[in-house]
Parts: sequence; C-alpha cells; structure tokens
Amino acid sequence: RDVNMKKFRRRKLDPFNDVLVITTCDFHDERGFFSEHYNKKEIEMLTGTSIDFVQDNFSSSKKGVLRGLHFQSEPYSQEKLLRVIHGEILDVVVDLRTQQETFGKWASIVLSDINNEMLFLPSGFAHGFLCLSTCAQVHYKCSNYYNKNSEKTLIWSDKFLNIDWQEKSLIDDFYISEKDQNGLSFDRLREAGLLF
Repeated sequence: RDVNMKKFRRRKLDPFNDVLVITTCDFHDERGFFSEHYNKKEIEMLTGTSIDFVQDNFSSSKKGVLRGLHFQSEPYSQEKLLRVIHGEILDVVVDLRTQQETFGKWASIVLSDINNEMLFLPSGFAHGFLCLSTCAQVHYKCSNYYNKNSEKTLIWSDKFLNIDWQEKSLIDDFYISEKDQNGLSFDRLREAGLLF
C-alpha cells in the first residue's frame, strides 16, 4: 500500500536513509481531534524492521536547555521513536556507525507539537536536542532499557562535527548539565572504541 494513504507518512532525514521523519494525521471534528501516535504494525512497515519498544521516557525542558548528545553502547544500544508533546525543539542526530557512508555526519530537524512529526532513530546514533520554546515536553520510546554503565555522551560542541545549533546568540545562555558539559569528543570516543 502507498504510505501516503495511511495514518502515518514518512520521509528520510538527509543524509541518512534509515533516520525517518514520520508524520501522523489528525482527525478533526467539532469536539476537537483524535490522533494515533503509535501503531506497531504501521511503524514496523515504515521502518522495515521489527521493533520491540520496552521503555517510554518523558522530559520537560525550559528554553535554552540543551540535552545530549547521548547514546548507549552495545549491547544496550537503543532504537528510538521521539515526538514533541508540547513546545518546540531543535533535534540533532549524529551517525556513530563506523561502517556506514554517513559515519560522522549529523543532521537536525525542528520538531513541535504543531507539525505532527516524529523522529525514528536506529541504534548507532547519538541524539540530543535544544529547547526553542518557553517549555518543551518530549516523549520517546526506546527499544532497550536504560543501562547506566553503557550510557555515553558525545560533547555537543565537538569541533570535528561542528554542529549548527542555530541559536548562536544564545549559546552563552544554554542550560547544560555537568554530565553533558563533560561529554567526550568524537575523536576520543573513536580512539576508545566506543562507537559502533
């Protein structure tokens, strides 16, 4: 079936073939609207993979909060399906898969509670976001449980990656946790064999 005829539509997030932007459809009437946010069969058909999401996470951030760039190393790596429930974020992903043509490349997308877009992220990526609105609430499903010992942080300001956070005038006012401020550089993670 044509994906454009379904409740869910997809497009690729350039330059990646397997990072997908999935759009959901709202059904409106005089009462308000209804939207199906997750359907295992539909999502597996769109992604081409069987996924067993085992953990749901929810975060709330104020404007200028930067979270990331986070990932879990093997064997606890995670596929994620992420959406913004309220507000707006700049979402950033980095390919850490050493055997892929897109290794070391990054991409960003603005997700909000208005554009009805979710982001599907395969394992092997670092992920983070910057809150652009007064407040942003983010919900994401994970295919593996949180494991403290495998949790890693790629520094958000890595010089090799040179990520454009699009809010350069606010960089000095970013709210970043101590853990994220002490993230490792891309080169250091590669030298330590912590990539995929």
